Amino acid sequence: MTFKYSLLDEPLVRARLVDGGRSVQYSLPGLFVALANDEVRDFPALRPHQRHPWHAFLVQLAAMALYHAGRDQPFDTEQGWKDALLALTPDYPDGEAWYLITPLDKPAFMQPPVPSGKVSGWVSDRPTPDSLDILITSKNHDLKATRMRLDRPDDWIFSLVSLQTQAPYPGPGNYGIARMNGGSSSRPGLGIKPPGSFGKRWSRDLSIALKARIEVLRKGYSDEGGIGLLWLLPWDGKAALSFTALDPFFIEICRKVRLTFSSSGISALRATSEGPRIFKDEAKARKGNTGDLWTPIHKGEGKSLGVSSSGFGYKRMVELAFGSDYEKPPAQNIQTDDSHEGLILIAQAIAGGQSTTDGYHERHIPISPKVRKLFIQKQTDYLAKIAEERVDAIERMRSVLWTALALLFDQAAEKDEFSKSARGKANDFSKSFEQSEDSHFFDELNTEIGSDDPDEIRLQWLLSMADRAEAILKNAFVSGPQSGERRYRARSAALTRFHSGLRSDKALPTLADHYRRQLTTNKESANESA
Repeated sequence: MTFKYSLLDEPLVRARLVDGGRSVQYSLPGLFVALANDEVRDFPALRPHQRHPWHAFLVQLAAMALYHAGRDQPFDTEQGWKDALLALTPDYPDGEAWYLITPLDKPAFMQPPVPSGKVSGWVSDRPTPDSLDILITSKNHDLKATRMRLDRPDDWIFSLVSLQTQAPYPGPGNYGIARMNGGSSSRPGLGIKPPGSFGKRWSRDLSIALKARIEVLRKGYSDEGGIGLLWLLPWDGKAALSFTALDPFFIEICRKVRLTFSSSGISALRATSEGPRIFKDEAKARKGNTGDLWTPIHKGEGKSLGVSSSGFGYKRMVELAFGSDYEKPPAQNIQTDDSHEGLILIAQAIAGGQSTTDGYHERHIPISPKVRKLFIQKQTDYLAKIAEERVDAIERMRSVLWTALALLFDQAAEKDEFSKSARGKANDFSKSFEQSEDSHFFDELNTEIGSDDPDEIRLQWLLSMADRAEAILKNAFVSGPQSGERRYRARSAALTRFHSGLRSDKALPTLADHYRRQLTTNKESANESA
């Protein structure tokens, strides 16, 4: 086996430029120079679920290189970056550890050396990059496996980074990463995207990483001499490392995998391990609280955020953006030098599951200038109050709608409890209402926060939400009773129940007060006319 595909010297990573979308290819040092100049628009081979691990890898690697070079600003030349990256691998001064394929007893990019250099018993069932890095689903429907037949080196680079830095525990012998709370959890990524392209966010988070290093060190890492690139060390699948031996920005590996090359191209060999690469008891005790720059930590339970199949719905995002239950990671905190306009809160994660994953989730939320100002002024209680009141209002409107729907599907029958069938149908229709409100929740929240008359904006939102809920109720008529008198009785009863709910002080007091005032005004107008 020879050395093949050097990330330091060969332009292996495909990208498209901001200026016109022209396709280019970069070595790793060349990519860092381009990112510092914000020249890169995107990476055409990068799949959605690989976005966060790739961003995190580039930030962590650059942060380690700059710190050990004694710098706080990126290099402006490829040679500067190459020398800094080589300094991270002093036992391999000629860049051997930065090749994608090397002799098996040597480190390869994101692949630890095989101590004996022998791979007898290893499995060769990973012929394509997407079969190496796949979202594990019970029916193989989220992302089809083994479909990438015309692969290129960067397809393997992205898959290796994704596998080794965000993989969960899918079963015996395949251990997950230490930067998550348990094997069935996930490594979430929450941060701020400034105006610009990929490089702007990279530059921002790189600066934050260097400033946050001292704080992360308090998690029990090694400041000088800590292991930063775990793929450099041989791994027999048994030996484990302690957090105290690691650099605070360490780039981990969690699987025994090696790429090989033949006349048919690149393929992967893999083997199970007897334990995780980082001590299991230590990782379990930390519960994902590892100082990761993008991972929220629950204050009360001291564990990292776990993302379920519901992903980043508006309720969860209100909690993460404005709530006090989670400690925001460094990259999520708005900085005083962040742009006044165009900031976006990004949330990314693969939802964890029992020996599966529950899909990839990503959400972008615009941060208005007023919201930015309130964050800087630490007025998060005010933001949380407004957001939580809106969440509560949606819940109440959903309840009013659900009751009217259940009455419709139960044919307006007078019962102490709705039938199972009616409850199920009501759930389906009211769920679509909530999904609709979710889609524009934060746009409307920003409008209220930035308004000079927030009470009026809130009222108009409630009225428009009532109209949307009523439209869903009327659309459900076609699924309700259809025969003669039952149809009219059920529809009339459902509408009556819905409108009475809107006018209830218990359900929606603001709307109820508005309707009372409106009724009084109408009566006064009628009396004047008379």
